[in-house]
Amino acid sequence: MSENRCGWELSSEKMKAYHDCRWCKPEHDDRELFAMLILEGAQAGLSWSTIINREENYREAFGGFDPQIVAAYDAEKIEELMRNEGIIRNRRKIEAAVLNARAFLNIQEEFGSFDRYIWSFTDGEVIDHHLTRLEDMPATSELSEKVSKDLKKRGFRFVGPTIIYSYMQGIGIYNDHLEGCDYR
Repeated sequence: MSENRCGWELSSEKMKAYHDCRWCKPEHDDRELFAMLILEGAQAGLSWSTIINREENYREAFGGFDPQIVAAYDAEKIEELMRNEGIIRNRRKIEAAVLNARAFLNIQEEFGSFDRYIWSFTDGEVIDHHLTRLEDMPATSELSEKVSKDLKKRGFRFVGPTIIYSYMQGIGIYNDHLEGCDYR
């Protein structure tokens, strides 16, 4: 049986698995929401396949994506991560992951969960763009700009509107699977 997909994910089996099982699927687990923030920030300026191919290395390096663990990382741990060849060794991105963990915990404290916070921007609803062509997929939106601005105000880094648009696809706030995709 032939499968219809969006077409951007065909570069590897890991990319297909991400597309088929995770991308644009509503995520409500705080740890996975944090994981996607770290991964999307690491992706800035790189291809998503570069990050997906290193995801397990990131899970190990960043304490299973436990924000409590990452928030406690100190200068010594950052230097250790700078030597970790399994992740993107960009000091600004690594330092941002630590700052973002702290800001993430603050949001959990304020809202009860990060899930409650991030999904409040759409009242818990998925936004389906009903795209028919990859060329029509936006890179940003008014909503990604609004969320980006709010996250920055709360101390997050590497959360520009393009990163946040991709993040919102990754956690299922946006469903940007093409209309003909079997994984919609």
